[in-house]
Amino acid sequence: MRDPDDDPQVRPAAVENPADPVTPADPASPADPASPAGPEGSSRLGDRFANRPLGYPSTLVWLRSGVLRDWRGVLGAFLATWFYVPVALLLAVWGGVGLAVYGLVAGGTQSGEALPEVLRDAPLVGSLLDAFLARSGGVLGGFAGFAFGFLAGFLAVLVLPWRDAFDEPANLFTGLAGMVAAAALIGVLYTLYRVMWEPRLLAISGARRLSRREAERLRPVLYDCARALGLPNVPRLLIEDDPVLTNARAYARHVVVTTGLLDESDEAIAALLSHELVHWRTGDEVTSAFVRGVALPLVLVHAVPTWLMRTFPHPATNFVVFVFFWPVLLTMKYVVLPLHSRDVRAAEYRADAGAVLAGHTQGLRDMLERRKSFETGRSGWDEAVCATHPASELRLDRLDELSPTDGAAVAPVTAETLFGRPGAVASPRTVLVAGVLVLVCGLGSTLLGVTQWALFRPAETVDGYFAALAEHDARAALELVRADARPAGGDLDRLAALVEADGYRPPDDVDVKSVERDGDEATATVEFTLAGQRVPAVLSLRREESATLGLFHRWRLTSGPATLTLPGGQAGMTINGVPVETAPEGESLALLPGLYTVGGQGSVLAETPPQTVAVVPGQGSVGDVRLEPVLASGAREAAEAEVRRHLDACAAQQVAAPPGCPFRYYNGGTVKKIAWKITEYPQIVVELAGPATARVSTPYEARGSARATGTADGYLGDSPFTEDETFGVDGVLSVVDGKITFLPGDDE
Repeated sequence: MRDPDDDPQVRPAAVENPADPVTPADPASPADPASPAGPEGSSRLGDRFANRPLGYPSTLVWLRSGVLRDWRGVLGAFLATWFYVPVALLLAVWGGVGLAVYGLVAGGTQSGEALPEVLRDAPLVGSLLDAFLARSGGVLGGFAGFAFGFLAGFLAVLVLPWRDAFDEPANLFTGLAGMVAAAALIGVLYTLYRVMWEPRLLAISGARRLSRREAERLRPVLYDCARALGLPNVPRLLIEDDPVLTNARAYARHVVVTTGLLDESDEAIAALLSHELVHWRTGDEVTSAFVRGVALPLVLVHAVPTWLMRTFPHPATNFVVFVFFWPVLLTMKYVVLPLHSRDVRAAEYRADAGAVLAGHTQGLRDMLERRKSFETGRSGWDEAVCATHPASELRLDRLDELSPTDGAAVAPVTAETLFGRPGAVASPRTVLVAGVLVLVCGLGSTLLGVTQWALFRPAETVDGYFAALAEHDARAALELVRADARPAGGDLDRLAALVEADGYRPPDDVDVKSVERDGDEATATVEFTLAGQRVPAVLSLRREESATLGLFHRWRLTSGPATLTLPGGQAGMTINGVPVETAPEGESLALLPGLYTVGGQGSVLAETPPQTVAVVPGQGSVGDVRLEPVLASGAREAAEAEVRRHLDACAAQQVAAPPGCPFRYYNGGTVKKIAWKITEYPQIVVELAGPATARVSTPYEARGSARATGTADGYLGDSPFTEDETFGVDGVLSVVDGKITFLPGDDE
């Protein structure tokens, strides 16, 4: 982002500095930081990345070299942030303290009870162990409790987010891949934000453009250092008003110094600017920005305690901040810092070598001998992570190794060894490998997608369900139903037998009209033929959390078999010809969709007409079955014949009152001789009382008659008589040995 007031004399070619004029023909002369940088200068994108190092083939190569350089720092930021290490530390300490307290109490009071009786009763040894545990059991229990609680709490945070991987191993790979992709995307976006908005961010932090006198003092030195380092351009130089500290910092497109640097000698200024130019040229700020971006959630949280401690520098403030933010502070110090510090230290040594290459070794040595470091933290992140400069004495030793002393031969520092060769965006081999990986991933994703679509769609589950019913395979159909909706044990065996029977009629001509999916839920609308009629139905499905082969999620029906209530106390009940025993109080039976024929007990007296039960998919309850027996064919004629046989047997008895018979003769005297004749048989009504019993009665208007003839002893001697008696029949019909038997009632 260009500030037009930074340099009113904008020239399209080289710098024309009054203190050090440079001709445009000089190939080593750096371009003016206010002039367009390269072919991108006239474009908006070029303005966004203006003042970047031009020693790279393109902006993309420059960003790529900075982003991919410090893999250790990126790994530390990724692990600490995306695996919730601060939360794991917090839960680990809480768990450790809680179990430590429990271990102290339990170890001090119950440790002696843990001894086996053999050791406890042993002479001397038992007393020794009791005394040892009584005095040290609490301490040992506390240590053991803390160790176990700390480990359990720490691992719980790391393992719980991956609990789905136990049932689906592919979740581990996809979860890690998603985390890596998210972290990389945030890191890249944050890096672009820092680079493109760097002028605004520096202006907010207090950096300003150089005044005329400041520019006359610093820019010639900056250009001389750039020429010595072989740089084709220089960053934009800004300054902060701080007359006390001599400080300099290199960013992606800028170098910021403090006004205290103006009081230093030209040699010291040149050494410091050479150092910062190397940081700028090698993209150290791009590397740091990407690491910060990967750890952005952690960085934002960490900014709170660092701001508080920097704004309110007091031991009490530091203590309170540490109490609330110690997991974040310790994670930065012991996880992120050790992995990132190696690249930071290497960058510092490399920048010091740049001062040697520019010929300002003595100036850098003087700066290091006078102060610990001339680069302070730029933010809370830098103070906690990036401020890991090597010790000044070690840097002085490295300067001695790079500078010839007493005629000793040393390897010369060159621009090529210092900056290396950035190369292209990617080598042909890298492009080939990436292409192969993309092709493999594309083909694999396509194959997995086709497999998922062909075998693991909701419609496939619906088709498989009805196909299993068509094959009379209840177990295969129930495999496509959620486990919590399936019958188990004996109910499953009975249901399988009913479906396998010939009398079962499955839904036919099934047509899946539509399948609507909402996340892990789906609804299928089907239509099929059942009992000669087209029947619509709606089936609900749910996607399983566990995966087949760790990759594919099956769909299963949420509604199980329908419920049919069977009456109790009925023997001989059958469904599809399969005998079904029920409890006296009745029973509920699970049925899959289809037609079922329910039959009852039959005999020569009564028969139970079969009842057809239609079960529709998704139906919760079918209702209950009421089996009503009716007289069997020919049962009435057999009953009338049995009643007449009984009456004929009664009439054959030559007594006035045949026992068990519906008629008798009584005149007050003594009957000497009597004979019975059925003149009209009564009509009977047969009422079923059950599958094997019936009640026989005679309506009053349908009564029969019997004639009694004989002689009786009267006052005048023997006298003949003839008497007609009307009677009805009352009794019970039952089946004995497969035949209808009549048993007269008590009133007969």
